[in-house]
Amino acid sequence: QLRLVESGGGLVQSGGSLRLSCAVPGVTLEDYQIGWFRQAPGKEREGVLCINGSGDKTTSADSVKGRFTISKDNAKNMVYLQMNDLKTEDTAVYYCAAVVMVRPTVQPMCAPLHYDYWGQGTQVTVSS
Repeated sequence: QLRLVESGGGLVQSGGSLRLSCAVPGVTLEDYQIGWFRQAPGKEREGVLCINGSGDKTTSADSVKGRFTISKDNAKNMVYLQMNDLKTEDTAVYYCAAVVMVRPTVQPMCAPLHYDYWGQGTQVTVSS
């Protein structure tokens, strides 16, 4: 059973930055597409940024383009979400998720229904 563990959430002021980390131990990370998702109270879970197995292609939600970046360290089995210029509307529980990629180099999908394995989530709160 694949296990994903998020960390790095917290409280930050609007305009600030946070880096979330997702540990994915015990697997060959290149075989997996990894995504960051978020869910705000009363809203559906949505894709934020997703990265393919080889780490050279990403898919981003329009709302975070230019502010958030995703990176992957296959050697350390870690995936990161760097969040800059945070806004109050970014407040949510953030999850990382994984799915096996048959072809690691293709453009990653970034909708929750495509992902099989999920972490427990980490809260990000942005105050005004």
